[in-house]
Amino acid sequence: MRVYSAAEAVSPAVQRTQRFLFRPFEWGSYLKLAAIAAVSEGTLLSFNFSTGSSGSGNSTGEATALHLTAGWIAAIALGAALSLLVGIYLFYLITRLRFALFHCLVYQVKEIGPGWRRYRAQAMRLFKLNLLVWLGLAIVGALAVLPFAPTLLKLVEAHRDGEPMDVGGMIVLFLLLGLIVFVLAIVFVAADAVLHDFILPRMALEDASAGDAWRGARALIDAEPGSVCFYLFLRMVLPLFAMIGLFLVALIPTLVVVGVLGMGAMEFRSLLEDATGVGEALRVSLAILFGLVGLSFCALLAVGLGGPLGICIRNYALLFYGGRYAALGDLLSPPPAAVLPSLE
Repeated sequence: MRVYSAAEAVSPAVQRTQRFLFRPFEWGSYLKLAAIAAVSEGTLLSFNFSTGSSGSGNSTGEATALHLTAGWIAAIALGAALSLLVGIYLFYLITRLRFALFHCLVYQVKEIGPGWRRYRAQAMRLFKLNLLVWLGLAIVGALAVLPFAPTLLKLVEAHRDGEPMDVGGMIVLFLLLGLIVFVLAIVFVAADAVLHDFILPRMALEDASAGDAWRGARALIDAEPGSVCFYLFLRMVLPLFAMIGLFLVALIPTLVVVGVLGMGAMEFRSLLEDATGVGEALRVSLAILFGLVGLSFCALLAVGLGGPLGICIRNYALLFYGGRYAALGDLLSPPPAAVLPSLE
């Protein structure tokens, strides 16, 4: 297979995505594959928790407040633990979907089931490696940010005590923290690209262990550090610009549909504002219906536009790595059959 540079692989990746999704075009296959790609390539999991505070002026009230606070803390801790477990399980499912999508794109098939079943053990292996890498990066990030905590607390306490705020110190502190967060974000994205662009193919095609797959990826990085760095740069930048473009494309139809639905919902609400009984139930049902239609449209638009982008990103990774990894390259672009000499 031809060895593409990071820039040269962009156009073939787009062409390969067009052939895979649109030749021939089937709505069912398109939406299925687009949804798989949108989930496996663009999922962001976040957990947000907030607590409230209360106070009172007597000992009984304080005891009650403390009791409620302890109960809320226990409930929040339990919810956080359950959410973490659910998040980890969803991340495992996403890892399996990445193998399934890899199988579809390499072998040019549109059935998810074969890849989902075939790489179960490999997906678990990569999932464990992911957890170790993300845990290590999280520890590094915490250690990088932790030294700034005492300074931030001093600035906050000084402001609470009525002292003038050190604006210059706050600006410098937040600039340093922003720089650290920016660097950590780049490291996280680069690590994700190495794991899923270089290590996943070796696990899938060779059933390689985590160590063997990493050694294969490391050999490429050592052999072509400049090419790999430029590839990782484009791997971060190109999807960002593409998502901005897709957002602009989707903005007008989204505003139109959401605006029409919103106006319709407001009209029905004004007509049935004073209704009771069946009329009130109808008003609530219509409000729910309009909301579901709007959410369904936004989800369909996100899948319809974001899915092809995810498939294009994966094709880009396959083409760049395929020229440097023979087992993958021979599947993407089979070598010509050897011509046997004539016996005559």
